[in-house]
Amino acid sequence: MIVLNGGSSSGKSSIARRLQTLLPDPWLHLGADTLVGALPPRLVGGAEGIGGVDTGDGTVEVGPAFAALDAAWTLGVAAMARAGARIIVDEIFLGTTTSQARWRDALTGLDVLWVGVHCSPAVAATREAARGDRVPGMAATQATTVHTGVHYDLVVDTTRTTPDACARTILTRLTDRS
Repeated sequence: MIVLNGGSSSGKSSIARRLQTLLPDPWLHLGADTLVGALPPRLVGGAEGIGGVDTGDGTVEVGPAFAALDAAWTLGVAAMARAGARIIVDEIFLGTTTSQARWRDALTGLDVLWVGVHCSPAVAATREAARGDRVPGMAATQATTVHTGVHYDLVVDTTRTTPDACARTILTRLTDRS
């Protein structure tokens, strides 16, 4: 397993797609966008789901229905890995250390490479604006907060480094661990 944690628009998905090309075996790319895309519409933007995404400051609040589904999602991804699937998780640790602890508990006994994907708030905000499908302010707000207290095996920074170079750094670390 590879767990990529970083804020919105930090480059996690681009790195994951590049890793899928570079890795010799097939790896699934699953993440926060996969889960959010599977939610019923009433849980996107609602207090029970992912509420507060339109607060103007980019803050994302998690309601109880989303929290329950997110916990089940985490256990499901772990079960897939235990069944033999190679998985790259593209995640946003909104709960910082609590989020990582939940993933660590779910992934107990699995070989996991924890990767922090950093990006400056200004660059992340520029990418967010260019995408046009994100809540303004979310990328800048998350750029540093999702890393608070989180421990990694490796950190990459997409501020000035391409997704390809970051993926190759991750691949090198994976090879070194084998």
